[in-house]
Amino acid sequence: MEHLYYLVSQLPSFKTDDDSGAKLPITTANFKDLCQRFMSAKNAELARNLTLEPPLEDAPTGSVFLDSWYKKERDLRFALAQLRALKMKKDTKDIPSVADGEVVQAARTVTGMDSPLSAELYLNEYRLSVLDKIAPLDYFSVDAVYNYGLRLMLTERIKKFNRDEGLASYHKIYDDILGEDK
Repeated sequence: MEHLYYLVSQLPSFKTDDDSGAKLPITTANFKDLCQRFMSAKNAELARNLTLEPPLEDAPTGSVFLDSWYKKERDLRFALAQLRALKMKKDTKDIPSVADGEVVQAARTVTGMDSPLSAELYLNEYRLSVLDKIAPLDYFSVDAVYNYGLRLMLTERIKKFNRDEGLASYHKIYDDILGEDK
């Protein structure tokens, strides 16, 4: 039996654009645990399997919201792969083409950026805007819970980014590729 009102009322609000470094009031693990306790077995399983990486093959989940999210994210990843392959003069025949102009434009914008951090921040904002566009109107629906979980996962991911650690990692990888030791 589902108790979505109880579940949603326990989910704390958080800001997706908070740069203060403040800790989120809930973790993805805690969110998924709450879902297991207050959702039906089928919906709790979908919540437990929420991911920012959609399956390569389009398979219906049983949720129109999740199907829309996974399609947009899959298309974004394919568009990015195509543009990166073209930039490197690689063959793109095995990468499915993307017809969604908005997704292709977002991918083009990102591939034109010089800073990997700026590109990731842009992609995060784009993904959050996609969630805003497809968000259900009913705050106490199963899809609203999935939306919350995806937003939480995106926010957790972006909070892990650290400029100094990223630059150090970039330089290490760059030096490894060039075979330079310092």
